[in-house]
Amino acid sequence: MIKRVSISIAVLTVVVVMYSLFVKYPRLISANNTFDLDSIKKRGKLIALTDFNSTDYFIYKGEPMGFTYELLSLFADHIGVPLEIITENNPDKAVELLKAGKADILATGLPINGVLTDVQFCVPVDETRKVLVKRKNGVKPEKGPRYRNQVREQTGLGKNTLYVQTGYTDYQSVLPVIQELGDTVSILDVPYEPEKLIRLVAEGVIDYTICDENLAIVNSTYYPGIDINTPAGPKEQVAWAVKSNSGNLFTELNNWISSYRNTADFALLYAEYFRNSRSGIIIKSNYYAINTGRISGYDEIIRKYSAGSGWDWRLVASIICQESRFDPSVQSGAGAYGLMQIMPETAERYGIDITASPDSNIIAGMKYLNSLYKIFVKKIPDEKERVKFILASYNAGPGHVLDAMKLAQKNGMDSSKWDGNVAFWLLKKSEREHYTDSVVSHGYFKGVESVHFVSQVIDRYNHYRNIVPEKWRR
Repeated sequence: MIKRVSISIAVLTVVVVMYSLFVKYPRLISANNTFDLDSIKKRGKLIALTDFNSTDYFIYKGEPMGFTYELLSLFADHIGVPLEIITENNPDKAVELLKAGKADILATGLPINGVLTDVQFCVPVDETRKVLVKRKNGVKPEKGPRYRNQVREQTGLGKNTLYVQTGYTDYQSVLPVIQELGDTVSILDVPYEPEKLIRLVAEGVIDYTICDENLAIVNSTYYPGIDINTPAGPKEQVAWAVKSNSGNLFTELNNWISSYRNTADFALLYAEYFRNSRSGIIIKSNYYAINTGRISGYDEIIRKYSAGSGWDWRLVASIICQESRFDPSVQSGAGAYGLMQIMPETAERYGIDITASPDSNIIAGMKYLNSLYKIFVKKIPDEKERVKFILASYNAGPGHVLDAMKLAQKNGMDSSKWDGNVAFWLLKKSEREHYTDSVVSHGYFKGVESVHFVSQVIDRYNHYRNIVPEKWRR
């Protein structure tokens, strides 16, 4: 939905934002909860909220990347817990999600001069300013008039307008730019991310937008015809934020940012994302998922055979990335072959030649996943838990996982829960005391790789869900 914004009239957004959040997130955590380090460690993960774009967080060739993502990962390692990323590109909604307790940290580079209640700004992570994005004089749009007219008809976008992302409220800062462009230029608030607006400028669909200079610089490597040299606001420090009742999380995060910003590693990381000509190559790639929705060169056949078996194709893609990094010719020392690393004897049961083509390898892999599903569908009632057992069995074989379930039950743990229960006993199967237990049928097993396999596949799958939305299919 596109709405015209008046500079002179304050826009009442709070009710709309809160209503939309309540519809989208009906079980928001109470704002009275605390989010200190102890509660985060007890929960077992750090939850961070960020946006997805070519600098903060994105998927490239199947793997999560981004300046903000890497910083958050380093901080999570520092406090000794895994990281979970959730995304929201609308600034107003992101702040409300933080306030509502959906995340421990809001890592979207908020301007510190912003006035927010119930929120604490951390020490600055970076410094930037808003710039006007337009096409350079004499540069033709990247796509022709027919395309531009078609898009305008579909979206209602047009010329003589400065387009800003919904949630941007500092209209006063762009008044000098408006005056420079002319009296006929107005501001239009649209629900598009800044990078999409930059692309529309480059393609000639719209004439003007504004965005952070850092983001504009990176995108200018991909769109050399855009002009980003007109400031649309003063230099300002940007920072992450936490809830006001975050206790020692706020202190620890501040200390870590202050310390890490002074290291050579930080300088190298910053240069990698903001001063690297490779950024344009990444954005142009068919496997830059924000633009293309693609994870790999095999997405079509993964989608085809996953849908036929009832699996979310992104979960299957995460398995393939973990097993083969999308290399259809890779072979393990044990003889597993192809995208899904299927053992020859497994494929023989299905009468499939796994070396014949990527299609045949994925078909065999899906048949194996479905055979594992049949083993656990009645044993593990919860769907999300069941996926973890299936993944573990895909890596270890079902026999070892069933042994670990028996050990968990024998020792008073929940045999239908993976983390901290069956996963714990799969690790214990490397100890003589336990792999010789009378309930164990399949003997010794070193379960570290399988436990890591489950967590890494699920973690990558969640990244795919952030960037390439699609409903859970089973």
